[in-house]
Amino acid sequence: MRRLILLILALATLLPSLAYAYDVLILQSGRNPAYEEALKGFRAGTGVSQRLIVLSDYAEVDVIRIVREDHPQLILAIGDAALKEARKARQIPVVALMTLGIRDTKGAVANLTGVEMFAPPEKYIALFQEMKAKRIGVICNPDRSGWYLRLAQKRAQDAGITLVTREVKEPRETIQQLASLAGKVDTLWMLPDSTAITRETTEAYFRFGQQHSVPVVAFAEGYLGLGALAVLEIDRAGLGRQTAEMVTATLNGDNAMNAIPLFPKATNKKCNQAVGKRLGILLSTSD
Repeated sequence: MRRLILLILALATLLPSLAYAYDVLILQSGRNPAYEEALKGFRAGTGVSQRLIVLSDYAEVDVIRIVREDHPQLILAIGDAALKEARKARQIPVVALMTLGIRDTKGAVANLTGVEMFAPPEKYIALFQEMKAKRIGVICNPDRSGWYLRLAQKRAQDAGITLVTREVKEPRETIQQLASLAGKVDTLWMLPDSTAITRETTEAYFRFGQQHSVPVVAFAEGYLGLGALAVLEIDRAGLGRQTAEMVTATLNGDNAMNAIPLFPKATNKKCNQAVGKRLGILLSTSD
């Protein structure tokens, strides 16, 4: 028996691909409740074999070595830090979720797709129509969310709505660009753009809204407490399940990697009725 155990251990050392064979290598940026919720949804949507590595638990992770030794068929990257590491593996499909970097023009790669953190633009346009808003102010970094703004502009034009846009390359430019919107917009739209929206600039959006009696529309429930009129929040568990569908299709050889990143199927509209009452805007509580 002892010899058998030693033989098994030797084989595990010499043949790591046999010891660690699995379908999906999951790279998770950190131990964040939002990431955990998305991962739970992913696991509920597929039964593929997997290995989870939480990057924040280690000083350094050699993704290239892990892929070479373990031979996973695909990498699932959860969060921006995970996507940054997953981009190093150019010979294996990468599917991303809970990240804003999927369509980053500075780091585009052919083996990458995933589900966006942006709600479909038509859902925001429908919200603006319900608000009877006509001129929407929006600030973004074109390298990060310019692709989304172009889609939104087309939807807005079809609905008779004008997007008054301002571009920023650095977060410090945001406050100045906000000031330039004074008197030119009747609604302010916060996009999930990591250049335009930071801890330092967030307060400026709501200060602008209060000073000019302009409603603010955002993308996460936390902004309601800061004074947003409404948000369109992505269902994280639903995002994970949707990503599971994409991963399963890729592993089945359905060429899902040739598809552009998808918009989330499940979003939740949430409103701050106190802000709505103050501004004289009554909104329904459902999408």
